[in-house]
Amino acid sequence: MPAKGKHRRPNYRSRTRGFIVATTGGAALALPLVGATTAQAAPVAQSVVAEKAVAPAAVASAAQVVAKKAGPVTYSVVAGDSLYKIAVDHSLDGGWKQLYKDNRKAVGDDPALIRPGLKLTIGAKAEAKEKPAPKKADRAAETDRADRSERKSAPAVKAAAATPKKAAAPKPVEYANNLDGWIKESLAVMAQHGIPGTYDGIHRNIMRESSGNPLAINNWDINAINGTPSKGLLQVIQPTFDAYHVPGTSYDLYDPVANITAACNYAADRYGSIDNVNGPY
Repeated sequence: MPAKGKHRRPNYRSRTRGFIVATTGGAALALPLVGATTAQAAPVAQSVVAEKAVAPAAVASAAQVVAKKAGPVTYSVVAGDSLYKIAVDHSLDGGWKQLYKDNRKAVGDDPALIRPGLKLTIGAKAEAKEKPAPKKADRAAETDRADRSERKSAPAVKAAAATPKKAAAPKPVEYANNLDGWIKESLAVMAQHGIPGTYDGIHRNIMRESSGNPLAINNWDINAINGTPSKGLLQVIQPTFDAYHVPGTSYDLYDPVANITAACNYAADRYGSIDNVNGPY
């Protein structure tokens, strides 16, 4: 009988590092180990989620299209998750770095530390959410407030429009400092007080009484003898001037306008108008 030789036992250990081989009904699945970016669920032991080793290219492509059409979604982190795994599962453009960038505020400074229950926005930044459109009731309330404001302001506008502008004060009339100007100014004062008389009637009597000299004085008639001489353009004595003085004119008997208006006021009272005087009065 031949001697038994020593034979080396074959080494069936897998030289592949970083994988655990699990068998299920004869089919082998390669399970990746949880890396540094895995969600932490301390103190519970980390769980390993089995992923499919190979996905058909058509299925992956269809998933990407659906993800893009779906728009931003909110994802709740579960035990065993990592930013890399979540980005791959959702076919996120830019990978886990983009996911971290979009959720930096929620994740914090360490992208490897994500805990179960953390809410992540996938596909867009969380703060980029659009402001919800106002409800119909809110829009109706805003419209009603605007209408009330317009109704309140409308009367004020109408009142302002109805207020007439203050008329500018009439520019005072300037009269020449001569006989023509004195007669015209006297006629304006007489018109305010309803005293009759015309330019011609006044001018005619002035020329007969004083020849147009406002300082004329009569020192020889009966009035002068009685101590009340006639003075001024229309030769008026002081008692008559005082009795028929017209308000708004000077109290100086020699003032041309005051003298004319007082004399015309006296003539209107005694003769009806200065126009009716054709001699001594």
